Amino acid sequence: MASGSRGVEPTRLTLGVEEEFLLLNPDTGESMPVAEQVLAALSGTARAQSRQEFRHSMLEMVTPVCADLGQLREHLITLRRSAAEAAEAAGARLVAVGATPVGEAQLTVPDEQRYHAMSRRFGPVAHDPAVCGCHVHVGVPDRELAVQVCNHLRPWLPVVQALTANSPLYDGRDTGHNSWRSMQLERWPSIGPTPHFESVADYDATVQELITAGIMLDAAMVYWYARPSAAYPTVEVRVGDVCPCVDDTVLVAALVRALVATMIDRVREGVRPLQIRDCLVAAAHWRAAHDGVDGVLVDLCNGGARPAWELVDDLLDTVTPALTRHDDLDLVLRQTDRLRREGTGATRQRRVMAATDGDVQAVLRHLIAQTVAG
Repeated sequence: MASGSRGVEPTRLTLGVEEEFLLLNPDTGESMPVAEQVLAALSGTARAQSRQEFRHSMLEMVTPVCADLGQLREHLITLRRSAAEAAEAAGARLVAVGATPVGEAQLTVPDEQRYHAMSRRFGPVAHDPAVCGCHVHVGVPDRELAVQVCNHLRPWLPVVQALTANSPLYDGRDTGHNSWRSMQLERWPSIGPTPHFESVADYDATVQELITAGIMLDAAMVYWYARPSAAYPTVEVRVGDVCPCVDDTVLVAALVRALVATMIDRVREGVRPLQIRDCLVAAAHWRAAHDGVDGVLVDLCNGGARPAWELVDDLLDTVTPALTRHDDLDLVLRQTDRLRREGTGATRQRRVMAATDGDVQAVLRHLIAQTVAG
């Protein structure tokens, strides 16, 4: 993977995406505990790129390492369609939605030692209805550089979070939040905004202290919104809901790669990251989860609150050189304009609700179609 590390000229950074999906009953919208059946029905590349998740009603699909957005898009479409076919054979539907929209009867964890340990340690927190995220990995094998990049990402991740908002429903009703997934996850002690770290040694020492204190079982439970990945030589941004359609995912992946590339440049130039109080970063993420891009967001770079789309425009201005370098600018501008017209996944779900007098089944049909659209 290209590192873009100090002393090396910037290159096209590699990227990959992990997407989590729900397996829902097509008649009721409730979660169905059929993940093992779906996994068993997959074959070839789709099986190799699939993962068991924390709920019996969840499935994760992982793209290979990609060099460009066209390649990424093809993998996302293929994986989603393969998983959708396997889900339908098991009587369920694969749905790209950030949080369980109706209900989940079976809240036990799959029979894996690690999941059982998490269940014992965290109790009811570990038995909430399922939530699904989109995790974008960008190749940065230099861990020292990865830690510094995460410091620089902090002001921008609420904007990314707002763009991915795709979970307004819970228990069959509108929560008033664009990302209810974000609200559910706040109860976990190792999830939230990435703290500022002076160095990779500082990062590792802090993680070890949290493990010793019982906050995490191990380093793989670092669930901060950006982190040096525990499994891959990447910066992993894991702040977003799973996106309803592939085009949304590709847009978010492009923006994240461009953000990482931009922050690599800043680290190499000796630019210090903004020093922002953790409480303000947390407040910005809450506002992003609540409003999405339909309201206002907290401007962590300049202070105050501004219309969300103004901050999206600031993000685009910031990463335009990196988008140009990766030949992604035209696609990103085109897809951002589409998102501005259509709204995020949460906005689209609410539009269907409004047009059908609150029919959750209509929302479900909409989400099923969006999930496999290509």
